[in-house]
Amino acid sequence: MKFPQPFYKWRPHPWHGLEVGPDPPRMVHAFIEISPFDLVKYEVDKVTGYLRVDRPQRTSSQPPALYGFIPRTYCGKRVAAMMPRAKRGDGDPLDICVLSERPITKSEIIINVRVIGGLPMVDDGEADDKIIGVLASDTIWSHVEDIDELPQAIVQRLRHYFTTYKVMPGDTSQTVSIDGIYDRAHAEKVIQAAMADYSDEFGEG
Repeated sequence: MKFPQPFYKWRPHPWHGLEVGPDPPRMVHAFIEISPFDLVKYEVDKVTGYLRVDRPQRTSSQPPALYGFIPRTYCGKRVAAMMPRAKRGDGDPLDICVLSERPITKSEIIINVRVIGGLPMVDDGEADDKIIGVLASDTIWSHVEDIDELPQAIVQRLRHYFTTYKVMPGDTSQTVSIDGIYDRAHAEKVIQAAMADYSDEFGEG
């Protein structure tokens, strides 16, 4: 029996077994963990590669976009060095938010994403960048090449979600901060840094 190449006898690990993307850092793959309709936070299990329930969302806020990570990236020393107030990277793959005009309700999917910018998020001293992109095949967003071309309401919604999604009323232990936004050129540099951090941590594969 002859199989097409590449052929995976077993399911590839979404962090280590998938490619970064068709044309990184401009066009990347995103493995989606959470859809905008989820009120439960899922995370990929780093050992098995399957989704694991992390926790119900602490607040009533819903994710404003598809949310996942870019395969074969790692937030280590290079990513941390690009964030002035970060003491270290968060040790996870690089997060990405993806805008789609049509509702996508499924998770554990792979999509092609055109990178347009990002949010410089620091969480408890760790660099936890949120790359922002649009679904590559989405004709409604086909004109968007950089983050300043998005409606400001969408950018504000993303910032608000990530600065408040862990905070309950009366909680004074807020550790998350986002200083502004950054454009596509900087986002691409963050992705390149995360790819280099991945090579340092896990090798070229």
